[in-house]
Amino acid sequence: MKQNLIEIYIQEVTRRLPEKSREDIGLELRSTIEDMLPDNYTEEDVKLSLEKLGNPVTLASGYRDQPLHLIGPRYYDIYLSLLKMILPIAGVVVLLSMITEYFIGYSGQEAVLNVVLAIMGEGIWGLLEVGFQVFFWLTLVFAIIERTDKRKDNQPLTTSFNKWTPDDLKNITYIPKKKAITKCEVFGSLLWTAIWATLYFYANHLVGVYKGIGNGLDFIIPALNQEVLFRYWVIVVIVIGLEITLAIYKFIKGQWTKKVALFNAVIEVIATIVTTVIVINPDLLQQEFILYMTDLFNLTAGQFQAWLVGGIILIFVVTAIINVLDGFRKARHH
Repeated sequence: MKQNLIEIYIQEVTRRLPEKSREDIGLELRSTIEDMLPDNYTEEDVKLSLEKLGNPVTLASGYRDQPLHLIGPRYYDIYLSLLKMILPIAGVVVLLSMITEYFIGYSGQEAVLNVVLAIMGEGIWGLLEVGFQVFFWLTLVFAIIERTDKRKDNQPLTTSFNKWTPDDLKNITYIPKKKAITKCEVFGSLLWTAIWATLYFYANHLVGVYKGIGNGLDFIIPALNQEVLFRYWVIVVIVIGLEITLAIYKFIKGQWTKKVALFNAVIEVIATIVTTVIVINPDLLQQEFILYMTDLFNLTAGQFQAWLVGGIILIFVVTAIINVLDGFRKARHH
């Protein structure tokens, strides 16, 4: 039994080694174990010696001079940093590409529920696919680097692939938590811009009254006059461009500053003015939609339009004020 433990231990170590080195290392290991044992050793002495040598897997790894981990401490931090940086960018690019492709190819015949479900389904699948692709290839690259780097130094590298020094701190900006702009916030801004832009350019097919038929919804009355909306398309495209620019600017800065808050305030003011100009247009609402809603809520056409237009303007003004003040409040934090 005592000898069996030694043989089994040697077997467990050498079977994880290249064939050509197994015999030599096995003899070396047996000699080491025998040197650790007293004369007339017992099974407990064997166990104690083997325990000192440690797990056969770890010992075999030492002989192979290869790491047991996929990404070691030397590269783990830079690997994780790149993963965190690339994944959101790739996700945003995929999502915007998908929405743009859908936007360009949209026939205008689908109900809004189908549009939303299609975008959500394709978006989630696209994000998962690109996430797996980025994770796999980045992990593979770093796993190869880990195993081809013959240096014994396990000190973590910086993002510049150099050893850390105190001078590296000079290249890092301190960002208080209350000033930080998360990638989710940037991602949400871009997604919101894509959604309202789609609703604007296809309002006569997406915004209006839906009626439940069977298991789905049927779009029966458009709420907005698309021809009226198209009169403002140039300024709307400018607002879309400004919002995308702000999202990219926020992503680059990573924190609320006075410039970011000011840029945000300008866009909020412009967007509110543009929205107000559009909704006060007396021809914006479809007459059929007005009739349907006045019958539904027992109002006059004038009352309904006043409530709807006033409510939209009020919501936009209040939301803009909150967003502007919140931006400057975050920018003031130290």
